[in-house]
Amino acid sequence: MPHILIVTGDAGESYEALYAVHRFREASWRTTVAAPSIRRLHLVMHDFEPGWDTYIERPGYGLEAEIAFDQINVNDYDAILILGGRAPEYLRNDRRLLDVVREFDAKQKWIFAICHGIQILAASGLTNGKRITCYEHVRFEAEQAGGTFIDQQAVRDGRMVTGQTWQSHPEFYREIFSCLA
Repeated sequence: MPHILIVTGDAGESYEALYAVHRFREASWRTTVAAPSIRRLHLVMHDFEPGWDTYIERPGYGLEAEIAFDQINVNDYDAILILGGRAPEYLRNDRRLLDVVREFDAKQKWIFAICHGIQILAASGLTNGKRITCYEHVRFEAEQAGGTFIDQQAVRDGRMVTGQTWQSHPEFYREIFSCLA
């Protein structure tokens, strides 16, 4: 059975996390949720409301982290999925995680990122020269890290697939499972 590592942390996007776990399990993939430490994570829900210039944030569902970053053996996984929300804002500073992401790339394994997850790919040096998409307000970071922003719901470049937001789930997961077929 194929196995995917799902990366998030506190303030990760609740809908992205639960959807990912359920969608991969539905497709008969083993899932392992990774975070800085093993514990129940505090996820959030981001939404857009009239009159706000940016998204709003509310407490979301929780999710158990099953493995800590320093316990990850990349050889145990076929792919990695980096989720969005605010978690990537601080996870991009975790050297253990950046090393894991670079190792997935070096071993030519699938790398998927949605929304703010691009911040981790940028910090890992993996967006340079790549066609990518992400949440519009982190586009600048992705471009500064050498990526070429494509305004589509999901973009594939080699063994990397990126998506804009949780609203991109249909296109993002359609592309992911097309790659994994």
